[in-house]
Amino acid sequence: MNFAQSDHVIVRLKNVVVETSCGIHPWEQHPERPNKLSIDVTLFARLEHRRLEQFGYIDYDGIRDFLKQFPDRPHTPLLETLLDEIVEKCFADERVDACHVSITKLNIFNEAQPSVEVYRTRAKWK
Repeated sequence: MNFAQSDHVIVRLKNVVVETSCGIHPWEQHPERPNKLSIDVTLFARLEHRRLEQFGYIDYDGIRDFLKQFPDRPHTPLLETLLDEIVEKCFADERVDACHVSITKLNIFNEAQPSVEVYRTRAKWK
């Protein structure tokens, strides 16, 4: 899908900071020392109506509620696993055509903040 060829509404959750046990390094595998993550989620939905009020709204509360559960998760070795689970939540609304999800580890290294991100379309996700 070429987003430049059609109108879209874009909904974002920016810098959602959560803590969870994740990572492959030995020091990341202790539940008492979770990683602090910054998560950005962008949803793209085709705008079929002239006015936004006719479209309604994309409810991001389900994604936000899911992210708030991260502190209670069991240890997850790969950020890619978390990305896939967030993408699944993004497509709960049938109007969402694509999403962009980014996860940044805020406190793993002193000199860097590693991140992983993905752009997924509904067509490829199915």
